[in-house]
Amino acid sequence: MKKDDILQLTIEDISSEGIGIGRADGTVLFVKDTITGDTVEAKIMKMKKTYGYARLMRIITPSPWRVQPVCPVARKCGGCQIQEMDYQAQLRFKEQKVRSNLERIGKFTEIPMEPIIGMDQPLYYRNKAQFPIGTDKNGHVIAGFYAGRTHTIIENRKCYLGTAVNEQVLNEVIAYMEEEHIPAYDEESGSGIVRHVLIRCGFRTKEVMVCLIANRSSLPKEDKLVRRLQKIPGMTSISLNINRERTNVILGKELRLLWGRPYIEDYIGSVKYQVSPLSFFQVNPVQTEKLYDLALEYAGLTGSETVWDLYCGIGTISLYLAQKAKKVYGVEIVPQAIDDACRNAKINNITNAQFYVGKAEEILPEIYRRHHIRANVIVVDPPRKGCDNKLLDTIIQMQPEKVVYVSCDSATLARDLRILCDHGYELKRCRAVDQFPMSVHVETCVLLVREKVNRPVA
Repeated sequence: MKKDDILQLTIEDISSEGIGIGRADGTVLFVKDTITGDTVEAKIMKMKKTYGYARLMRIITPSPWRVQPVCPVARKCGGCQIQEMDYQAQLRFKEQKVRSNLERIGKFTEIPMEPIIGMDQPLYYRNKAQFPIGTDKNGHVIAGFYAGRTHTIIENRKCYLGTAVNEQVLNEVIAYMEEEHIPAYDEESGSGIVRHVLIRCGFRTKEVMVCLIANRSSLPKEDKLVRRLQKIPGMTSISLNINRERTNVILGKELRLLWGRPYIEDYIGSVKYQVSPLSFFQVNPVQTEKLYDLALEYAGLTGSETVWDLYCGIGTISLYLAQKAKKVYGVEIVPQAIDDACRNAKINNITNAQFYVGKAEEILPEIYRRHHIRANVIVVDPPRKGCDNKLLDTIIQMQPEKVVYVSCDSATLARDLRILCDHGYELKRCRAVDQFPMSVHVETCVLLVREKVNRPVA
């Protein structure tokens, strides 16, 4: 086989990235936009020694799990990798993805997997969207999302994963830019003004936040933009974020309020949170409540426990756990997030939560060494790269009875669980939660229990 060959394939599986996998003469071929069960015609684009990549030319026989995507640009857009797959099939794929990583990377043979928690309505679930702003070939301002693995904008103001208000906001912003002849930012030249539009929406409160990201400290006729956006029901916060860097990082460090409050409010369960443009807040509030309820169930708190919540962000899990714990300590590296966490504790009248700024892998060992503050339960919700080895070592030294691990990447989860289980912990419970329908991403919650506690917890 060689480049440009066209052949017929039956798709036997899909990769963890959502790319179809077929075989021809014993050689594995990866074919984007296909799913298990498809029979397709594909053109080879690149060949390696033992595998290759092919482009889907046409579907000869569709998979029994193939459905028509609701979004007309789903195939082009990089946001939805598996929208053409029946939702129940998506759930099976994600549950198997977690199981496979635990078996292959973690070397677990008996995995106490519980059924994945899916959504009743797997569309319109995102409370946050970041739309890049650009210019089409005719010079018109456009908004949308990047095509997969590129910075080419696929024009789309109506995303079926986001809320209806997104389209209203973009219509107003683009109309304002066109009327005032405000150019979109161009990544290659560094010219232009408006880079992105960030929109947040409170699902419970219906409050709306708009933040324009620009490469200057002010916009022409800002008051005109504010008047336009104020008309949108629920509008609560309008701000400008300044990012002058030649980078693909979206948000800059400088923020200026144009109108309203500098935050919106929303709830997870009974806990209220203030969310600013720079805050990390879970994008799917419906599933987040299910995920946090699961973490709380796994922790099995009775009101007498000391809990450490590592990588705590704005205190979302910390404050949720504080409802049932004696004391919760949260650690987060971002100072603004800790400011938000302290404020969120105050507005909820939660007095048994304390927060520290710094790297979890540095703060926890230091406080453990200096103050001997132990833990009955440690909760970790690390970034995609997983836990730092120094942090895992400290958890092992502290010997909490339980570790509840919330993970957005089951590969690094499996790696970290193997380390903990090789040092006295047993994998007791495991369950995936579908936080991101139509994409390949999945959250996982795991309970580890120490096989033998060698000391009483202070």
